[in-house]
Amino acid sequence: MMKRWWLLILVAFVNVGIAGPEATYRNPVIAGDCADPTVICVDGTFYAAGTSSEWAPHYPLYTSRDLVNWDHIGYVFDEKPDWMLSSFWAPELYYMDETFYVYYTVKRASDGISCIGVATSKDPARGFTDHGVVVEWGKEAIDAFVFDDNGQLYMTWKAYGLDRRPIELLACKLSPDGLSLQGEPFTLLKDDTAPGGMEGQCLVRHDGMVYLFYSAGGCCGRGCSYHVRVARARTMAGPFVRYERNPILEGDDDWICSGHGTLVQSRGERYFYLYHAYHKRDNVYTGRQGLLDELLWDEVSGWPYFRYGPHPSVQAAVPWPGTVQGRESGIRDDFDQAPLPVHWQWDFRHCEPSVRFENGNLILSGQVQDGNLTGTALTVRPTQGDYEMTTEVVNRNSAAKGLVLYGDAGQTVGITCAGDKVQTWQVRQNNRSLMSETTLPERGTVFLRIAVQHGHLCRFYWSMDNRRWQELKPAGQGTPFFDAAYLPPWDRSARPGLIHRGALTDPACFGWFRLRYE
Repeated sequence: MMKRWWLLILVAFVNVGIAGPEATYRNPVIAGDCADPTVICVDGTFYAAGTSSEWAPHYPLYTSRDLVNWDHIGYVFDEKPDWMLSSFWAPELYYMDETFYVYYTVKRASDGISCIGVATSKDPARGFTDHGVVVEWGKEAIDAFVFDDNGQLYMTWKAYGLDRRPIELLACKLSPDGLSLQGEPFTLLKDDTAPGGMEGQCLVRHDGMVYLFYSAGGCCGRGCSYHVRVARARTMAGPFVRYERNPILEGDDDWICSGHGTLVQSRGERYFYLYHAYHKRDNVYTGRQGLLDELLWDEVSGWPYFRYGPHPSVQAAVPWPGTVQGRESGIRDDFDQAPLPVHWQWDFRHCEPSVRFENGNLILSGQVQDGNLTGTALTVRPTQGDYEMTTEVVNRNSAAKGLVLYGDAGQTVGITCAGDKVQTWQVRQNNRSLMSETTLPERGTVFLRIAVQHGHLCRFYWSMDNRRWQELKPAGQGTPFFDAAYLPPWDRSARPGLIHRGALTDPACFGWFRLRYE
């Protein structure tokens, strides 16, 4: 660990001499849950996308001019196409003929099988047109990657993850328009010795060789073991030879379970790898975040290696001198006007939110699916484990309205007001229970707050004036904190946000929402 800190100090010292004190950046570059990131460069602008899993809208999109500062510009799909069911995973961006392509993994509504589809756009900020399925293969085809090998397009994917046979990375020629396979699929790699199989591949040709980067181990959750490996061959036909010094990227004391990334070349022909990892401290409570590290090539052996060693960098030299990394302070929405800002998402499987703006307020209600004991939640991605969220509840009616920390429709905790009561409650293993309540002393606006530490330790507060706060402790709680460690699903983080539970005729009216990091 001591060597690691001396390396970081040296990086900062050297770069100060080149471009001033702003010459380094810190990981993550895309904070919060952004698994399976993909990145391309088009006319000097970088575009990235990531997994949205069970959140809508689907597949978040980002742009950047420097690989360090990223703007969230929207989503691939604002609405789910009818043929899709769930599990919106692993988008892969590609660009040709002045057209943006995104290849994505999704479960098909007709049979629940994961397929790879494709959509296109002339301008990603304006959405994509879906063209349906490109790859269906056995019980599952996931993790698309498109590779142009001297003018011949190839589609690659992971196969047999749900079959009684070894997992393989497959490839097949892709039509010139990028919309269909041609010929017969063939194997790139199979029977990896690492537990958990292999997936999340990307390919690049360098000095006459094709290099295949892939992830092995368990991708997700507290027991993950993800890491990055590499193999190479002279042609796509193989055989691909694994690097004897694999893995080339794995976890350490700061970031764990690194993997599923994409290589992109910057100005000056430098290679950078955008990938995901869990922060060791905040772990599953902030999800798999987007990290960036530079890839170099050994002049003797030809094998690649990461500039700062086989672990994710904490701090690294910026891709271009003069780049200054912005700092995120949180979210403040005053709901002055439509549309809803792009950072809001919801669990599309269990609720359909109804949102409108009136007199500087957000009016929220929703149609929930049978069995949904939580209600209609609008949520945001937490980028750190320590934060507090606060809102103003403007109206009074019989519906419950307030704040929620949302893992799934059957795994939530929150504080809401309904009528003249303020209540804390939880839904755990699909059972809803009241934890505590108090009677409001007067009518009028109510302010609610949840303070969160380490992503799962919660304290609940209410106020009539947004100045004098009273804590509402769950009954029988032996510590100051309510432990919501049970919340996160295996593949995504729990999310803070707003909640409504009640009739459509009794909506929630929110004056503003604030999420502030400690």
